[in-house]
Amino acid sequence: MDRTQLTQAQVLQRIAHALKTKSPLSLVRVGDGENLVLAQQTVWPIDAVLKEPWAVKANEGKKGLRLPNLPLRDAVAESIRKADIVGILPFGDRTIHAPDYLKRKLTDRVFRHFRIVPKAVCHACVNRMLATDPMFWKTLAGKRIAVVTHHADAAKRVIENRFRGIRVTLTYPFSDYSQMEQALKFLSDNRNLYDIALFSCGVNAVVLAQRTAEQTGKVALDFGKALHIITKGRPN
Repeated sequence: MDRTQLTQAQVLQRIAHALKTKSPLSLVRVGDGENLVLAQQTVWPIDAVLKEPWAVKANEGKKGLRLPNLPLRDAVAESIRKADIVGILPFGDRTIHAPDYLKRKLTDRVFRHFRIVPKAVCHACVNRMLATDPMFWKTLAGKRIAVVTHHADAAKRVIENRFRGIRVTLTYPFSDYSQMEQALKFLSDNRNLYDIALFSCGVNAVVLAQRTAEQTGKVALDFGKALHIITKGRPN
């Protein structure tokens, strides 16, 4: 994967332009969890995937999905391929706490396997950067926001209290992969109630963000740990 990454400012510029022109835009991100989901019976045997601490936590109900899950693997690959912007980790990343072998090297391996060539790339932690960027929230001022996450109503209250001029007009409490189709239908049926959707749903957010943008014509961002940073002051 050898291409120039968009800067944080360029990503924000694209978001602002899509909102202004009412054009669809999807941003998804690939970290260790996404890599492991994609690695299932492709570049790793499933037994090796299931031994990883991340997978163990997933199967304890802590990641919003359980493994093995090959339909999710294929859906994630398709959504990464179709997304407008894909966040990837740089080599030597120290932003997320995961072993190096689960980061960029594995991303490149699974991308080669699925023949994924992203339309545009940026830093995988761009969501965290945007969450603390006053210009991001200024861009969203006056826009209608949908929030999709486990404690969606609580996130709505925090966001509206923290950022002036921000309105969360739609919430969906998403906690598990089994809600995927129901959530997508809800977002499609209520497309007239929001301009941009923020998803903090773990790996599921990759599929939710890309498909929401595709199906509704809205801006949809895989917001990941950014909502945790806003509500709790820390990623976890």
